[in-house]
Amino acid sequence: MSGTNSGTLVHRFLHWERVQPDTPWLTETTADGRVVDYTWHEVGDQARRMAAYLQSLRLPPRSSISIVGKNSAHWIIADLAIWLAGHISVPVYPTISADTAQYIFEHCDVRLLFVGKLDGKTDGWNEIRKAVPPHAQLIGLPMSPVPQDLQWDDIVAKQAPLQGVHMPAPQELATIIYTSGSTGRPKGVMHSFGTIFEYATRAGEFCGFTPADRVLSYLPLAHTAERSFVESNSLCHGFRVFFNDSLATFVQDLHRARPTVFISMPRLWTKFYQGTCAKIPATQQALLRETTPEAEAFRQRILEMLGLGATRIAFTGSAPLPEEITNWYRALGLELLDVYGMTENFSYSHYSRPGLVRPGYCGQAMPGVECRIAGNGEILLKAPTMMLGYYRQPDLSAQSMTEDGYFRTGDCGELDEIGRLKITGRVKEIFKTSKGKYVAPAPIENKLSHPKVEAVCATGPALPQPFALLMLSAAARGELQDAAGHDALRAELKDMLDSVNATLEDHEKLAFVVVVQDAWTTDNGLLTPTMKVRRGAIEERYLPMAHAWAELGQPVVFEAQAVETH
Repeated sequence: MSGTNSGTLVHRFLHWERVQPDTPWLTETTADGRVVDYTWHEVGDQARRMAAYLQSLRLPPRSSISIVGKNSAHWIIADLAIWLAGHISVPVYPTISADTAQYIFEHCDVRLLFVGKLDGKTDGWNEIRKAVPPHAQLIGLPMSPVPQDLQWDDIVAKQAPLQGVHMPAPQELATIIYTSGSTGRPKGVMHSFGTIFEYATRAGEFCGFTPADRVLSYLPLAHTAERSFVESNSLCHGFRVFFNDSLATFVQDLHRARPTVFISMPRLWTKFYQGTCAKIPATQQALLRETTPEAEAFRQRILEMLGLGATRIAFTGSAPLPEEITNWYRALGLELLDVYGMTENFSYSHYSRPGLVRPGYCGQAMPGVECRIAGNGEILLKAPTMMLGYYRQPDLSAQSMTEDGYFRTGDCGELDEIGRLKITGRVKEIFKTSKGKYVAPAPIENKLSHPKVEAVCATGPALPQPFALLMLSAAARGELQDAAGHDALRAELKDMLDSVNATLEDHEKLAFVVVVQDAWTTDNGLLTPTMKVRRGAIEERYLPMAHAWAELGQPVVFEAQAVETH
């Protein structure tokens, strides 16, 4: 990728627009149910027209322009328009609170807000809109709830395309990505056009991307994982992006896309597994371990049923998957590659290599990445994709680096004999029991794997022994309606608790587990937008009941029951 084709994703976009103008790039379902394709030429035309409008506003150079909305074709087209006009894009999660939105808008002085696909019910738009600064203009993207006069389609229809688009230099600031803020205020991570391009070229080499590839976009584009994997890679390598319309249409959208490369989080891989096991009896699944043509056809049939029949590379990340689930996918012929990355290095750090997957580990350092473990167990990293720093927080930026230029990740970890990395927790999450012993929750949570458990939080500061909170899958919660299902689940969880405790040090052994009553969601603030548990919020909600649960003297406590008896 040399000459005019390289340097930044803007250069790459112009390349694909020139060599495959009529090829569909972005495919989505509209509000009235139609499926629409946008070609590279159509995207370029719309992005240039909007860029011309942005320039006509005479905003200060390098102004911050926000995009808030669920994933859609115009989310990416708006991002491109911001860059072509010479401004900085600031994505905002559609589920954030008014308080967080106000902080972001003020912190980076947002001048204009593109409002995308939102409904005010499954997102925080009704709250976010209250936080929009009075001077910031709102522009409604297609499928936006904004009733304002300024609509994308109207502006694009009237505006001539920008002729001299801004050609950024690699060192220029491209975007400020605010971390999801599982603790405290979100930090504005600054990425240059150069760091994003480094990611896309190196990740593309690893994945062997070509314009023939297809991906499904469904994880939040405001988060680095999707922004890097879907937007940056497709801009760089010219492949097609399909958008998921809603949770209800996920399976249908996945089948339409038939992705060749797919990334997901453990919760979804677990749901796929549970759903298939519910449909196909264990006796039939025994076929998976056979090598006959019939078994091969059966494996392919299951992958097609999942919408993954064409998938050649599959990634998982954010937390380890139970070994039995990983092995089940491997038996299907899909080796899940665990990856590790963060906003600060644009999701480029460690990837599992095919044939070298080790359960519980997230692979080896990627080319150009240096990793070492500090004396306190913290993972320290150098990467060609490292952020420019935290926006308007020079002190915090300096504190995040060691004297010799390594980034302090805040994660604890260990390396095996071939450099595979295992995450053992967060430096700040380690808590002390009333006996004065330190406990790292993450390794315990990773052991508490059960097909009916969707999320886990091990906790217990200032208690004699830790305990764990378990959130059941929706199907498992349904089984609790009758006494037999209740008793069966209690026995299963008791067995799991005993087997996990047998592997733990005395001070780590769990006194009990609690099956929580309510689902943890982004709406109730107990999960981040990327589906990680918000430990602080969960502890604030449940720790006040810990002593009462301990007094029950039961290994498995059901929150609903415990509430009734106290």
